[in-house]
Amino acid sequence: MARANRRLTRALRYGRYDGGPDPLAPPVDIAEALDAIGDDVMAGYSPEQAMREFLRRGGKNQAGLDDLARRVAERRRELTKKHNLDGTLQEVKELLDKAVLAERGQLARDTAMDDGDRALAEMQLDNLPASPAAAVNELGSYQWQSPEARADFEKIKDLLGREMLDQRFAGMKNALENATDADRAAITEMLNDLNDLLASHQRGEDTPEQFDDFMAKHGEYFPEGPENIDELLDALAERAAAAQRMRNSMTQEQRDELDALAQQAFGSPELMESLAQLDGTLQSLRPGEDWGGSERMEGQDGLGLGDGTGVFQDLADLDALSEQLSQSYDGSRLDDLDLDTLSRQLGDEATVDARTLQQLDKALRDSGTTKRGSDGQLKLTPKAMRQLGKALLRDVAEKLSGRQGARELRQAGAAGERSGATREWAFGDTEPWDVTRTITNAITREAGKGARTGAGTGPGAGVRIEIGDVEVQETEARTQACVALLVDTSFSMAMDGRWVPMKRTALALHTLVTSRFRGDDLQLIGFGRSAKVMDIENLVGLEEKYEKGTNLHHALLLANRHFRKHPGAQPVLLIVTDGEPTSHLEASGEVYFDYPPAPITIAYSVRELENSARLGAHTTFFRLGDDPGLARFIDSMAHRVGGSVVAPEVDDLGAAVVGAYLGSRRADGGSNGDVFGI
Repeated sequence: MARANRRLTRALRYGRYDGGPDPLAPPVDIAEALDAIGDDVMAGYSPEQAMREFLRRGGKNQAGLDDLARRVAERRRELTKKHNLDGTLQEVKELLDKAVLAERGQLARDTAMDDGDRALAEMQLDNLPASPAAAVNELGSYQWQSPEARADFEKIKDLLGREMLDQRFAGMKNALENATDADRAAITEMLNDLNDLLASHQRGEDTPEQFDDFMAKHGEYFPEGPENIDELLDALAERAAAAQRMRNSMTQEQRDELDALAQQAFGSPELMESLAQLDGTLQSLRPGEDWGGSERMEGQDGLGLGDGTGVFQDLADLDALSEQLSQSYDGSRLDDLDLDTLSRQLGDEATVDARTLQQLDKALRDSGTTKRGSDGQLKLTPKAMRQLGKALLRDVAEKLSGRQGARELRQAGAAGERSGATREWAFGDTEPWDVTRTITNAITREAGKGARTGAGTGPGAGVRIEIGDVEVQETEARTQACVALLVDTSFSMAMDGRWVPMKRTALALHTLVTSRFRGDDLQLIGFGRSAKVMDIENLVGLEEKYEKGTNLHHALLLANRHFRKHPGAQPVLLIVTDGEPTSHLEASGEVYFDYPPAPITIAYSVRELENSARLGAHTTFFRLGDDPGLARFIDSMAHRVGGSVVAPEVDDLGAAVVGAYLGSRRADGGSNGDVFGI
């Protein structure tokens, strides 16, 4: 048995995994993507646009579509800058020069040769045309004295035949080196059978049996292994179209030279006739291929006809990849990416990046973060909004803890009524332990450890409680608050870079209220030329628009209506603005606008703010910007109602608003007329 195991071990060989995605790779993390998508949505992108933008940019450690497209473009430039299309002509010229040089040497050494014949031969060699094609044609009837020279000259015809075939059938140039007459006859037979098969297909008369017979007889010439005639046509047409694009890219002189030389291929024009028939049939059956393109090839490395056709196929692959990576066509999806082609052109690293992007795209669409609305547009789901809000709250908590010594937001409301939910204990928690959950966690952990180590967990073994086992009972504050967050949505907010921070602030506060203070009632009110109540999804997705007017009066009317609907709750009024009121709501419902602010607009705004104070609202203004006039106005407004003014930096707006909400909620009367900055 041991010997058998040793034999089995010796037979095992470890190799590279080649079965698709790495089965041991961790699942993709969409947290970074969701944060970036949320920021773009707040900046005015649609969720679909935001998702595509993230996939284009990529993440901190993840290449995006733009990076892959850049590598595709660099690869394309490398091919066009490296090569030129003179390869076959240069090879013909080198063989011709070698043959002529060998013949001159033979003429000089051959003392037995008649002087007249020698002079005539030397004259013919001296007066060869500069054109390689014309020289080859003229030497077609030349009586070579040197066997070496004759062999080199015959290589020219052999080279041309192999190159012509290599253009249509990859690998033929090498496969037919030193070909015999029997090899050439087999090629001629294959071409005739292929043209017959395609002609039958063109007439609709071919059968699967006819294709199978053809492949059984000539399959060695088609390493791609086509399984039906359509696959055979696709492979042949792709390469034939690349050969045509290569020809289109040549100068007229190069085309003329090759056309003249082609008549010498294998010493017979029959090859060219068969290939011309094949090209015509393929172009008729696959007109969708790019038969008319061309490229400028300006490099130093000459390409033969076969290799050049391969390069033009590579260019076609790169163009297709570029289009797939652009994702700019109707119905485009990341699943469209041809990973096999990408791997062939850019290597395995690029394939891994592309596959990860595909998985990320699928995870974002399948994770419940987006949904299709009734209008068919992609929208962020409430689940996605909660995830974004939690991330924003973490940022806010760090700023509050670092700058004010405040405890983390998840502990807020601990001195209130039990909510029935529990959570893991963290440093600073004062909530009572949930004993049942704590002991259950300890027993479960000890049982798992016992199963791994074989240690006993029966009676008398005891249960050891560790910090990670402890869960505490969540509570909600006993006092209910009625909160109105008024956010300025005038164009100046967008113009001065305050649009996204305003939305982030609203989402952070919304998340805090709905997750930790579920007894509170939050209303979001946006005010530009007019005001309106907005749900969080609409506010987060609100696009910037040029709109003159800052209608604080209308926003306060809506806020006071909200407060009156909750007479038993503590009103909390939070106002974010970067400008003085420049519009108000008339009794008729029309909006009045004037700039500079009209006295009547100021009066309407002050009156409605005082109504908020009479309802008992704790008011905090968040003044954005350094305008001295705005500062004086807001200070005086806050002083009239015993409110507070916060002048935060734009990045600290979220922490300022959340901190003020928590402070107003805990205070009985608040502080009157305080002015402070965070």
